Amino acid sequence: MTTHAAALRALHRPGDPLLLPNAWDAGSARAVADAGFPAVATSSAAVAGSLGHADGEATPVGEMLDAVARAVRAVNVPVTADLEQGYGLRPAELVERLLATGAAGLNLEDSDPRTGRMCDVDEQADLLAAVRAAAGEALVVNARVDVFLRAGGDPAGGFDEAVRRARRYREAGADCVYPILLADPALVGRFVAAVDGPVNVLLRPGTPTVAELARLGVARISLGSGVYAAARARAATMLTALAAGGDPFTG
Repeated sequence: MTTHAAALRALHRPGDPLLLPNAWDAGSARAVADAGFPAVATSSAAVAGSLGHADGEATPVGEMLDAVARAVRAVNVPVTADLEQGYGLRPAELVERLLATGAAGLNLEDSDPRTGRMCDVDEQADLLAAVRAAAGEALVVNARVDVFLRAGGDPAGGFDEAVRRARRYREAGADCVYPILLADPALVGRFVAAVDGPVNVLLRPGTPTVAELARLGVARISLGSGVYAAARARAATMLTALAAGGDPFTG
């Protein structure tokens, strides 16, 4: 596990970003690895949806970790797990149970998934520090910064707060920081310059391209639940065509 974590950590290269098309089960994890990607990330929203739950820690933690374990068993590359805010587990238990799956990393977000409220920055930093202390170097910690998710359409207005949080999380031991929904190229470049460490950006329609994000110094690019959503949309199109008496394999 420590070897996989070291390999995953080394893939975070500013300007040469790690690409993570997020998976949700063993089959999708294997597809990501078979396509040549050097690591697999899970998406909590995608895993939850595939298991019949809503996002936002509605998935029982045992089911979420079991899904991570199945993804790990399906591939020979490092797997990092999206664990939302930690499902209410104490840091030591969270680390112990995640390591038991064979995962090499995790995401932790700094807003309450049930209420949408931002967590106190010091409390979140303490959580990250406790996770780091429990895991040592056996897990790559990606600290999600939710300021832009909660900014009410004004990303520039939350920039300084996002940088403040990112710096605190790095000081607490996070390997990477993830300002989710930050998409403006100028702000991405400023954020990367302001944070001493790897930065993760979510790739979605309307954001800069992979090449542009690389030029801005981004070290990690995630797709979140995008691949899962695309797969579901394609399945829905096929089923609609079939139900209407058409050919589900065209169009």
